[in-house]
Amino acid sequence: MTALQMNAELFRAMGEIADDETLMAKVVKYVKKLAAQKKADPTLMTKEEFFRRVDEAKKGPLYELREGETLDDLIKRVV
Repeated sequence: MTALQMNAELFRAMGEIADDETLMAKVVKYVKKLAAQKKADPTLMTKEEFFRRVDEAKKGPLYELREGETLDDLIKRVV
């Protein structure tokens, strides 16, 4: 489902409860909660921030997997 379709579905569903103040208050409260979660998510970043972090990482040391080494082994070795 595309964002446009989800938006239309949301407004359609809200139209069904628009005359119920209690239900609308619950919707507003939940949407605000979701918005706060999005703001608090440290994995969300702009494209510019992402590429800035990639550029910073390129300046650091490089690590390669040794023969037979797993990614977990590499992490344990460098941490």
